This record gives sequence, structure tokens and C-alpha cells, in this order.
Amino acid sequence: MLKQVFIFVILVVVFRCSLQAAQFNYPYTMMGQQNFGRCTTPNERSGSCVFLQNCKILYNIFLYQPISDVNRMYLSQSQCGYLNGNVLICCPDPTSISFVPTKTTVRPTPSPQTSKKILILDKASKFTAHEKLPRPGECGQMTSSRIYGGNKTKIDEYPWMVLIEYKKPFNLSGHHCGGSLISSRYVVTASHCINGKALPSDWRISNVRLGEWDTNTTPDCEIDVLGEKDCAPPHIDVPIEKTIPHPKYDPDSLSQAYDIALLRLKNTVEFSDFVRPICLPMNNNLRTSTFDNMIMDVAGWGKTESKSSSNVKLKAELTGVPLEKCRKVYRPESILLEGTQMCAGGKQGVDSCRGDSGGPLIGLGTTSNGNTYYFLIGIVSFGPSICGLEGWPGVYTRVGHFVDWIYAAIQT
Repeated sequence: MLKQVFIFVILVVVFRCSLQAAQFNYPYTMMGQQNFGRCTTPNERSGSCVFLQNCKILYNIFLYQPISDVNRMYLSQSQCGYLNGNVLICCPDPTSISFVPTKTTVRPTPSPQTSKKILILDKASKFTAHEKLPRPGECGQMTSSRIYGGNKTKIDEYPWMVLIEYKKPFNLSGHHCGGSLISSRYVVTASHCINGKALPSDWRISNVRLGEWDTNTTPDCEIDVLGEKDCAPPHIDVPIEKTIPHPKYDPDSLSQAYDIALLRLKNTVEFSDFVRPICLPMNNNLRTSTFDNMIMDVAGWGKTESKSSSNVKLKAELTGVPLEKCRKVYRPESILLEGTQMCAGGKQGVDSCRGDSGGPLIGLGTTSNGNTYYFLIGIVSFGPSICGLEGWPGVYTRVGHFVDWIYAAIQT
């Protein structure tokens, strides 16, 4: 088991601030406000780490109730520390603002009585979830510290990620796609990993591997922050009982719309620190959000239908790209993207090459009572043949559009 100290470390490492922002011994004042260092906003803009009430543009969002889930996620990712029980927020510099959360009506500063009422309204808001899918708290959790920067994941980071195994001729096998565990019996992946045009006809999908980190070692071990060796249990291989590709997916389509599929596992999976499901975007705000200019994670072993690139699970941060802008990039190639798709990345050298076909595009959300959780925003679908190409975002299946289909499919 991972050392319990990691639970406390997460309060620091999830924040996108510079190291200096965490040094609270030497605050300084700027424009009459205490400032606790420089930091970076969720959309990679420069800012100052200040008390939430001192950042007018974000505090006004906080005052307007109920807070939308997209705005809640932005506020959560903007946190840069705590001081004496008060939240510190990364307030964007006026000259660096290119995106802020959804505009809302600004309310006057509330009295103590009004503040109490706002908190009650916040707690009363409900997170809609289907009966057979886990809710935040049951899904989207990981025990490790989320480390920003760098490519390599920690041993228990993204515990919902799976590798999909294929049986090949001559008694060979290999992992060539990824996916995400969404319940004890189901994995979501890309349809092209099941019936894609590039998939050899003599390959047969067979198992999913859970709890994997380094494909070259069993068990997986790493050195923790105390300098001690910390090991995970052996990975688990679970047979696939049934494949459920989306009925509208066309393997010959250039756009690859409806590139989503479910895998029903033969056995029920037991959850642990190293194997647990990711949440789906069940709330209506998350289901309809485009996540333009938002920072998201993509992770995997870099496996596609035709190649492998890493034995250790890798990660990268990508920024959402507006669909219309992405359409203009792909339209000259006769690829017409649909509203069920989304784009992210396009920064040189950083793309879903570090992820897998069928793997997850991940966001961080917050429930009405302030608990954070990770949820599945997109599924790695396709991109330019030379990945990490400047100006060419990767294309992902937008999971929010398919929540009802997923729910219907797992009932059969």
C-alpha cells in the first residue's frame, strides 16, 4: 500500500502554482492585496496567488449560485494553496486573460446571512448519476499525488486505465489499444480498436489488463518520497466477454465519428488503490461542455493498432481546441468533424502519442460539497500521422454526447 503521507501531499501537488507560491513565510503586497507568489492558471496564463476574495474576476463567479460544473472545475484547478484555512487562488493577470469561466451575473458582496444561504444552495445541488454507474467518491479517485510537469506517471496514477490484449496468429499476443474502466464490469474504448479498418483481420480481442504501470516488470515498484521501495500488486488480466461497438461507427469513414465502444468483462473487478473506475460526465453541464481552452490530461503507453512506444505509462497536458478551429485544419484533408467529436493539443512535441488509441482524455471536476474527482472527457480517436505536430490537434470522441448510449448498452 502507498504510504498515507501521500494523502497529505496531494493538497500541494495538485495546484498549478510555482514552488515559490507555496512559500507563505514572505508574502508581499501588490495593489493593496496580499500576494503569495507567481502561478499559472488552468489555461497556462500567468497570474498571482492571492486570497479568493481578492480576485474579483473569479470571486464574482463564486458568488453566483449555483455554480456550473465547468466553472467549478475551473475554480478547483485554479487553487494554489491554503493559508489559515482560507483558499488561495491563481488570479490571472489583466494582460494575460484570454479565457475565463462562463460569464455570469455579478451579485453584490453578500452579508453573512446571505453567504450561509449560498452554501445551503450549493449543498442542495445534486449530481445526476445513473444507477449502474459509480458516483464521484466511488469513481475518479486516485491515491497518488498528481504531479504536474514531466512525462512519467506515478505507480498508481490513473488507476482506471487498461491495456487491451489481442491474440494473433502463431500463438502470439500483444497490447495495441487502451481504454478506461467505468464500472466493475465495463471498459470504454474506441470502436476502431474493435472493428477499425487498420486492425488486422486475424487479430482477436481477448483480455484487458488492469493495474499495469511498467509492462516490463512484475510487480511494479518505485521509490517513494521517503526513499523506500513501494510496490503494487501484480497486474490483472480479465477476459472480455462481449464487445459493443457503437452501431453508427463506420470503419471506412475519414471523420471516424462515433468512435466509441464498450467491453463487457467476463468477471467482476475488485477495486483497489491501483484498479478503480473513472467517472463519466453525468451532469448536464459537463455533458454539453466543449472544454475549449481548458487543460486536460491524456495518458497511456503510446500504443496504437500498429506500434508501441513506451513500457511505462506516460502522461501529457493538452489544451482543448474549439471545434470550428479544428475543422478548418482537417477540412482540406476531406475530414469533416462532427459535433460528437472534440479536439485538443496541437502543440509541437506534446500530443496523444503519449496516450493510446481508445485511451482517456481526462478532466478534474468538483462535486457540490467540494470533493474533487476525475472524469472521462474524451477518447483518443485519431490525429496527424506525425503526432505532436504544431497546429494539428488530436481528435477525440466527446464522451458527454454518449452517456445515454453507454447507460443503455450496459443494461443489455
